Amino acid sequence: MKSFGNIAKDGQVRAVASGTLTDGKAVIINANGTVSVVGSTGSATQALGSDSVFELATVSETMSAYDTTNNKVVIAYRDGGNSNRGMAVVGTVSGTSISFGSATAFNTNGYTANISIIFDATAEKVVIAYRDNGNSNYGTAIVGTVSGTSISFGSASVFKSNQCKEISLVYDSNAGKVVVCYLDDGSPQQGAANVCTISGTSISFGSQTVFESANINYTKAVYDANAQKIVVAYRDQGNSSHGTAVVGTVSGTSISFGTPVVYYAGNVLFLANAYDSVAQKVVISYRDNDNSSFGTAVVGTVSGTSISFGTPVVFESSLSQRMNSTFDATAQKIVTAFQALPDQGYVVSGKVSGTTITFDTPLEFKDAESVDMSALYDPDSGKVVLAYRDHGNNQYGVSNIFTTGYSNSNITSENFIGFSDGAFATTQSAAINTTNTIDRNQSGLTAGQTYFVQNNGTIGLTAASPSVTAGTAISSTELIVKG
Repeated sequence: MKSFGNIAKDGQVRAVASGTLTDGKAVIINANGTVSVVGSTGSATQALGSDSVFELATVSETMSAYDTTNNKVVIAYRDGGNSNRGMAVVGTVSGTSISFGSATAFNTNGYTANISIIFDATAEKVVIAYRDNGNSNYGTAIVGTVSGTSISFGSASVFKSNQCKEISLVYDSNAGKVVVCYLDDGSPQQGAANVCTISGTSISFGSQTVFESANINYTKAVYDANAQKIVVAYRDQGNSSHGTAVVGTVSGTSISFGTPVVYYAGNVLFLANAYDSVAQKVVISYRDNDNSSFGTAVVGTVSGTSISFGTPVVFESSLSQRMNSTFDATAQKIVTAFQALPDQGYVVSGKVSGTTITFDTPLEFKDAESVDMSALYDPDSGKVVLAYRDHGNNQYGVSNIFTTGYSNSNITSENFIGFSDGAFATTQSAAINTTNTIDRNQSGLTAGQTYFVQNNGTIGLTAASPSVTAGTAISSTELIVKG
């Protein structure tokens, strides 16, 4: 017998129960055709841990990556107390705290800038790219190997013998390759990318591909696992500093790009980029200089070699800058760390639904000037690791653990089918009142009112997120199911 689809009385349907069904409770259809009651799949209260110092000196350009092989956080930064060398340190998350091993230099040539870091899960290595001021400002990359609480590095390799800026690394899990995106600050200035291949502790590069024939700023690249494409967001100086994004496809050791798309026809700064693997959307955050420098985000949908965008949403109604975003897969939210007036550090989480995003109230994580921050999701602890320069503590490198607040449900905008007409044990054939039937197992309703399914399985007069219509009440106990 099929698990779903048998017609019962009065237009009801019958389906095999997965778990106990309670009389009159909202029901969803599962991927295997069984049905379950609507309910919570987990929750947490927004919270911060305690500060942990990872560098007792002035740090800049703090960036981080997560090594899924060794279950470690790796933070890369410029060390102002050590001739501005490029340094990296390994962190271990335990509960709501993080501890660090000793820092290791990845660039001893001196001043290191435009740092980016990523983990290559195919090679099981960390990759760091940067501008090497000790070598003519060339674009350079290096491979790191984590062992315990330390990291060691191979030899650095130049990916562009030119001054390079605005460097951003992204890992394409389908191709098993890292891509480095950057501003080739030569003549002409142009946005470009190379595919990287890691072999042991060495790294090599494919040919350069140009994605924007103009000066660009704030390059941020992210991988869309559903579309199996990379998305590069940037500020297009050649087009009135508009917010722009382009889709890239990796093939072997080369990459091709679609046509750049403007996601905001205004002046943008301080971009951040993250991929929501649940909603299968890209979220770009930025400072909107045309709207009082407010912190703003927009949701992007990749289709083929192009990307389209929803309407921008403000998450901070004050000057916002120095952003960095990650996707918290536990909370199923985008988490963005940023600096807001008067220069304190804040973190905000947002839930994507369709082509928009709804934000919680930003939380101040540091009551002092905080800059050069990163946000990184640790999948093993289910927490977000914040790292930043703390002006309230001698400009040291500081980290904290953020627990994203959430209350997740198994209901989506598509899987609600109706209400259980009776109580049923798991694996029993359950009768379900579906669309256009009357469910007579409710209580306390007001006739003529439209009701919505809540995330905990109850029904109410206010739409939850996602918004799912339960039906219209015709008496205190009866509801015409809409679905």
